[in-house]
Amino acid sequence: MLKAIIVDDEQHCINRLDLLLQDEAPDIEVMARCKTIDEAKREITDSWPDLVFLDVQLGNNTGFELLSQLDSFDFEVIFTTSFDNYALKAFKFSAMDYLLKPIDKNDLASALQKLRQHKNLKETSKKIDILFHNFKEGNDSSKRIAIPTTDGFALVDTNDIIRFQSDINYTHIHTLSNKKITASKTLKYFEGILENSTFFRVHKSHLVNLSFVENYIRGKGGHIILKDGSKIEVAVRRKDELVKKLAPNS
Repeated sequence: MLKAIIVDDEQHCINRLDLLLQDEAPDIEVMARCKTIDEAKREITDSWPDLVFLDVQLGNNTGFELLSQLDSFDFEVIFTTSFDNYALKAFKFSAMDYLLKPIDKNDLASALQKLRQHKNLKETSKKIDILFHNFKEGNDSSKRIAIPTTDGFALVDTNDIIRFQSDINYTHIHTLSNKKITASKTLKYFEGILENSTFFRVHKSHLVNLSFVENYIRGKGGHIILKDGSKIEVAVRRKDELVKKLAPNS
């Protein structure tokens, strides 16, 4: 039996999550339901939960403030939020689980299944640090990203990533330090997270950081030379858009 605490300042949200847990997760016992940071801090200290469902926005405060007030924590966190797409992207960057309100029972079941399969508090702490950082940043180019690998996560600043290269169901990430990270995610996954940023998919197999393009060589589609010396083919259908991004006033 897992012990859980629900932290949310809206009673109807607490009630809904309560009912879903009763129906979908009989192995989870809700020990307390808290509406403020002070209540939650007291209950966490007293109850030693295994899991906290934490609302991102608690009145004029945030769930991050609660976590920052704890000396340490040895519980898993699943965030709940009503935030818009921009804020949700911060969760994707951190690879942190979240539930979008109103909470869907299938989303809850999926989050709990992942929690049961892979419980690593050290990773959770790092991912929360990334999430907190990215919520404070307004520019995708300055974000940190948690990259899922076969044995955990690699934590990388997006400013240090030169390019992503597809390898069927995996992706190789090349960085400024000449380090190559192999991610257990497809290129499409990273393209979705990094949309509206300095990254651009020039070819079905390559997503590049346009900040590191040193030369564009004309041709049918042409190709680009990146800072690490790599030569990347440009798909014909991506050529015009790439040229506009590289030289918007030409």
